[in-house]
Amino acid sequence: MQLKNRSNISKALAIASCSLLGHSSQVNAGDEKPDDWKVDAAIMYYGEEGRVQALEAIGNVQKAFGDESLLDMKLVVDSLTGASASGAVAQSQSQTFTRPSGDGEYETAPGETPLDDTFKDTRAQVSANWAEILSPVWKTNVGLNASKEFDYFSLGFNAGGERSFNKDNTTLALSGAYTFDNVDPVGGRPVAFSSMALRGDYDTEEEYRAAFDKTRMEGSQDKKTMDMMLSVTQVLSRRWLFQANYGLSSVSGYMTDPYKILSQVDDTGMTQRYLYESRPDSRLKHSFYMMTKGALDAGVVDFSYRYSTDDWDLNSHTLETHYRYYFSGRLYGQLHLRYYRQQAANFYRPFLMAGDTLPEYASADYRIGDMTTYTLGLKFGQRLSGGHEMSYRLEYYQQNPENNDTELVGQLQDHDLFPEVKAVIAQVSYSF
Repeated sequence: MQLKNRSNISKALAIASCSLLGHSSQVNAGDEKPDDWKVDAAIMYYGEEGRVQALEAIGNVQKAFGDESLLDMKLVVDSLTGASASGAVAQSQSQTFTRPSGDGEYETAPGETPLDDTFKDTRAQVSANWAEILSPVWKTNVGLNASKEFDYFSLGFNAGGERSFNKDNTTLALSGAYTFDNVDPVGGRPVAFSSMALRGDYDTEEEYRAAFDKTRMEGSQDKKTMDMMLSVTQVLSRRWLFQANYGLSSVSGYMTDPYKILSQVDDTGMTQRYLYESRPDSRLKHSFYMMTKGALDAGVVDFSYRYSTDDWDLNSHTLETHYRYYFSGRLYGQLHLRYYRQQAANFYRPFLMAGDTLPEYASADYRIGDMTTYTLGLKFGQRLSGGHEMSYRLEYYQQNPENNDTELVGQLQDHDLFPEVKAVIAQVSYSF
């Protein structure tokens, strides 16, 4: 929306502030006419080159109750298929892996990054948020959210409040969330650093199954997350405002990826065993965010920077900008640019050396390694009759994983252990 006055700017950034926690956005009920319904629907496609494909349907409904209250409800259903990197390194010879369930195998050709082609899931997520204006200077909101996948269940609660000062030119907001997750992996939770059982190493199915069972722990495992965010928004002028956030997140419980492995190689770079990864069971994360947003003569522009750090030493920097230009009162275009730089977690290892003492924790998941990513996107929207709107978004996304100064031995020098990941994102949205 265009930023027509300082009040609207503050309201727009209050929504952005709350959404950083990943829950239903905080919405000022005063923005809606009494008893109005507002519906947004979207279909999004995400596709990595030769890897994961995702199709997502999103529905959002808002209902105003008078001038002080607003109910916001959201439903997301997505389906994921394709192949994901297992964590094993490429080899000069073909490799055979056991599927996570223990039923069946898959093979990787010489020189190729091992990809587990069993990646498939369907997720449904629902959330509801209630926003209330308590007085001209006080606002609050509470919400619930839940999601379910085949091997994962999540339930969360969030609440927040904000206080306006200085004739609504300054706003302080405090929000928090608690999330409970239950993980029940296909085939069971792997024992940390246990060796993958390969059917070809055993004479009978019974011997193989007994060996596989020894690498598994029975039962599901929980993870608990507590988030807190403090935000200040300051109107700088008739057209510009500034926002700063501090976020604190504490996670405890099961954070190991049960489907990721590490290759244990000898001095020639040849894999001797495949070991299941292990990650810490706690994580404390700090994030700092700054954004400035301005209304131009024919559009809106924003610039933001985020710094994140945690006790895994996984530090990141994010620079992002959006520029929306209004070609007319009904048609607009938007440019989106994003740069992200990440430093590897302190237990990230592209592989392990045979004969070395096993560390306490280790993971070869490139998503927690050194990485740079780029996003370039375009969006076009058109306002239709009756207050309806149609929009189209297309983005290109590229991940560039990097070596974290690990010395590559033997044949590993002949293979690309850190291949680029390229993806396309397309979305069609309709609001009425």
